[in-house]
Amino acid sequence: MTRHFRPVLGALLLSAATPAFAGEPFTFMTSWFAQAEHGGFYQALATGLYEKAGLDVTIRMGGPQVNSMQLLLAGEADAYSGFDFQILNGVSQGLPLVAVAAVFQHDMNGLVTHPDVAALDQIGDRTVMMATSARTSWWPWLKAKYGLSDDQVKPYTFNIQPFVADGHAVQQGFASSEPYGLTQLGMSYNFLPFYAEGYPPYGGTITTRHDVLAQREDALRRFVQASMEGWKSYLADPAPGNVLIREANPKMTEEQLDFAVSHLREMNTVGMEDAAIHGIGTMNPDRWKASYDYMVGADLLPAETDWQSAFTTRIIDEINVLPSQ
Repeated sequence: MTRHFRPVLGALLLSAATPAFAGEPFTFMTSWFAQAEHGGFYQALATGLYEKAGLDVTIRMGGPQVNSMQLLLAGEADAYSGFDFQILNGVSQGLPLVAVAAVFQHDMNGLVTHPDVAALDQIGDRTVMMATSARTSWWPWLKAKYGLSDDQVKPYTFNIQPFVADGHAVQQGFASSEPYGLTQLGMSYNFLPFYAEGYPPYGGTITTRHDVLAQREDALRRFVQASMEGWKSYLADPAPGNVLIREANPKMTEEQLDFAVSHLREMNTVGMEDAAIHGIGTMNPDRWKASYDYMVGADLLPAETDWQSAFTTRIIDEINVLPSQ
């Protein structure tokens, strides 16, 4: 899941400490600073699930000045946490990207609003504060669905104060980021996730290169298996993973981690819908087709893009880590 927008503090690039044993090396890049949305991977490292799978995993942390996809393509990582639209765009440009699992059954971006706006269809003529990157992801969908205009847009600089001061504004947000900041200020707000109204993409796809899939499929399968077990474990008891998250990102507080985990559990995007039946990480080709259709319709992707080469389900289909009930 990438997060494209959220303001989480931390160092630019770190590696989580890995156990010293002779496992097969495997490097995974996250999409942002270490946080609860990467918790399952840190949990698998902390609890020895990767070691049990015969892997010596290094988790490298992303950030605003770290291009995880470029590092993957340069061979400095074996997989990274991606995003449907980014992968489809890469495929349209001939990049050898392929997603093998989706941690979150839905992207967790949405809008934070003042209490008088309880649904996305109530935005009306309000100011919409958003980052530039939103113009190539969710904004075309939101604008077309609710009849909004580019004239309503003001830039969002990852500072919530302009939203706090403007009662006629709505602002982009990520489920566990901006809501946390507003909660800290004691403000009342609504968080309206886009997926609840049909926004199609997955979140947090485990994405690799075609050569890794071809040459190291067994290691990739073991990594995915252990990671999905890590996610199940993290949502049950996040304490081991949180220790490593805070080591990698010392500015992440226990309070923010607790807030984020509670939202992950509440939204249940790890274990909902198809994942409840087929296991954590599952992907459905129809969902990828929906993302492709949306992007083509919004002029974000050439129609001739081979969308089916952007993912494979053959690894995750063999793994059935059902979420806790």
